[in-house]
Amino acid sequence: MKYLCLVYLDENRLDELPDHECVAYDRAIRQSGHCLASEALQSVHSATTVRVRNGKLGVTDGPFAETKEQLAGFYMIEARDLDEAIQVAAGIPPARVGSIEVRPIRPIRESVAEAEAQHRAR
Repeated sequence: MKYLCLVYLDENRLDELPDHECVAYDRAIRQSGHCLASEALQSVHSATTVRVRNGKLGVTDGPFAETKEQLAGFYMIEARDLDEAIQVAAGIPPARVGSIEVRPIRPIRESVAEAEAQHRAR
């Protein structure tokens, strides 16, 4: 099963995490077959939030919400179950100074394709 591990931390604490440590963990979980994709994000100050309301585009500089911890990056992982996903997430270095939100991936493409195939079969 696929899970997205969202890395949140206070950007002021980013210097507490050496990049080489994060890259080493990334290499290890790629070699084990757990990591499907991962990226670190630029500062929250570089964010742009896009909304469409009543057909009108709204663009705001900055993040979606003002919070103490910001989205700093992500890991897309493959794990047997939530317990294994939690174990992988616990090893992500920013977990020591921030938090890792683990969320199962909703297989939307597969669900839509299955529904379309059933519809065509009727």
